[in-house]
Amino acid sequence: MQLRNVSADDVDAYIRMRCDPVMMADLGGPLPRAGMADKVRRDARQAAADLAWLKMIIPDPDVPDLVAGTVTLWSHDGDSGPVSEIGWMVLPEFQGQGLAKRAVRTLLEQARDQDRWGVVHAFPATGNAASNGICRSVGFRFVSEVDVTFAGRVLRTRHWAITPRTDLR
Repeated sequence: MQLRNVSADDVDAYIRMRCDPVMMADLGGPLPRAGMADKVRRDARQAAADLAWLKMIIPDPDVPDLVAGTVTLWSHDGDSGPVSEIGWMVLPEFQGQGLAKRAVRTLLEQARDQDRWGVVHAFPATGNAASNGICRSVGFRFVSEVDVTFAGRVLRTRHWAITPRTDLR
């Protein structure tokens, strides 16, 4: 497995993940295709500027055009100041192979090694057993259940936190 920055060529992968009812079931349903190319271009610019880590999961480095999903680490404003957040998605045909866990661990190891991002938070849906299991197995601490807004939708999530420098298992 390898991670690479998102590029403007990743529109099809974004559409497969973000516009699919099954992929987006825990995130309030599919997003519209309209504007997805603009979203990819914005993400690619942020990744190139190292403002956020927006990575495509490549399951086989010998087949670099085959994308299994994404893992992202970024900062945004929370209720009490900046929050570093990690999130991930893996396409159905690649699920159950450990790719998401390896991608999350890889990004957290990079955060630890660069001493960047501070405490990292994750907010998987309460019903997303696989993502909550990844949080638990990598070393996140459960904080609480909380409602978060994603794409204008309020979702019930489990709030997890990890300090990669000290907590990464």
